[in-house]
Amino acid sequence: MTGLLSLITFFPLVAVAMILVFAREGAQGDQLARQTTLFATLVTFALSLWAWAEFDPSKSGFQFVEDFAWFGGTIRYHIGVDGISLPFVILTAFLMPLCILASWTSIETRVKEYMIAFLVLETLMIGVFVSLDIVLFYLFFEGGLIPMFLIIGIWGGPRRVYASFKFFLYTLLGSVLMLVAIMAMYITAGTTDIVALLAYEFPKDMQYLLFLAFLASFAVKLPMWPVHTWLPDAHVEAPTAGSVILAGILLKMGGYGFLRFSLPMFPDASVYFAPMMFALSVIAIIYTSLVALMQEDIKKLIAYSSVAHMGFVTMGMFALNRQGVDGAVVQMISHGFISGALFLCVGIIYDRMHTREIKAYGGLVNRMPIYAAVFMVFTMANVGLPGTSGFVGEFLTLVGAYKANTTVALLATTGVILSAAYALWLYRRVVFGELEKKSLADIEDMNLREIVVIVPLVVATLFFGFYPKPIFDMTGTAVEATLENINGKLKTAEVEATP
Repeated sequence: MTGLLSLITFFPLVAVAMILVFAREGAQGDQLARQTTLFATLVTFALSLWAWAEFDPSKSGFQFVEDFAWFGGTIRYHIGVDGISLPFVILTAFLMPLCILASWTSIETRVKEYMIAFLVLETLMIGVFVSLDIVLFYLFFEGGLIPMFLIIGIWGGPRRVYASFKFFLYTLLGSVLMLVAIMAMYITAGTTDIVALLAYEFPKDMQYLLFLAFLASFAVKLPMWPVHTWLPDAHVEAPTAGSVILAGILLKMGGYGFLRFSLPMFPDASVYFAPMMFALSVIAIIYTSLVALMQEDIKKLIAYSSVAHMGFVTMGMFALNRQGVDGAVVQMISHGFISGALFLCVGIIYDRMHTREIKAYGGLVNRMPIYAAVFMVFTMANVGLPGTSGFVGEFLTLVGAYKANTTVALLATTGVILSAAYALWLYRRVVFGELEKKSLADIEDMNLREIVVIVPLVVATLFFGFYPKPIFDMTGTAVEATLENINGKLKTAEVEATP
């Protein structure tokens, strides 16, 4: 259906215009801004489900394509989705209304501006996943920095300005190299069209440089070790909804970039640098899991856990086989549910106690049984317990890695054990034990709004844990086409290299 993707992408901006026109100053205007934003995000989610219903997973190539001349005839407004990008569009649209509901009472200052920042961020994030012109992709990719910078910098914690600048500078510096690479690709291939670039074969020596330039941007965004240090600071200072979006969507842009650009466009470089990517992935999995064990702040622990789980994603992708890439995609989607829910769980107790220190809690099961049950589900999912979506992604990435390099898979498996260690340690300290602290004596269990926010994530985590087929149906053809494209180019390069 023509125009559906544009509607999904830009509908949040219609709500921005309505808030600017109709929401006056004061409590009434703030409430109208909240209601308008929630309505707009729910409509966007409904439209994304419509796109899923209309999507034909058996077709290779992009669907719902819109292509118009935009900038001097070279850069085009060209959008579309395939089985790799559509799940991320749906995930973005799914998490946004939950973030708005989670912020309903906790954000009391500059409410209109906060809601506008989230709506603009939604448009920019969806734009990244639907872009089929590399310059359009870059504009959306970099544009997302601005609202996130403001969300952390204005509504964040005590060290919010430091965290927001660190986030901004890290991600911007990496992306400057990507911009240079995009210009080089345009000069060489004569087009900025992603579909044409996927078919184009870049010279081998050039691929190495282009791969490293894109890696500089995607590694920071994902984030990979050692350029991950901005993430714990950003998470700790960001408001709860900001952390949910940061972990749930923004990190996935790096993984999506590898799948859309680095692997299919630079296959020779991907094979050449695969050992380096395996090494960085294994270090991320083991090192950040050990660092997580030493944390005293709940949010920091979950942030380091995110870096470890993204290590599984890069490991699966660079295995360059069906199980590894399938596992990487499922792991990213699953991590969006699980890490987003974990940050919401932290936000629930933070709203009551105004501290994230692990030692400030203990024995919550006595006063908050519903919260304890929900937190247990997501702790188990984070560990990768069979029956949760976390298991499907981790298992497949390990199978893919085992087929590519047995040593890498064995080392990465230790990360599963370490994740169980820090996750269960955190759960025991916060939830179990005697309710000794007087400050916790009157703490109340989850209210109806918080239950409404968290239940969809519980359902998604368990449903895709027991029945991941809908994700594989959606992604299967696109993943297969990507791997065939990579293998086809590698064979062509081998034939040309043979005298």
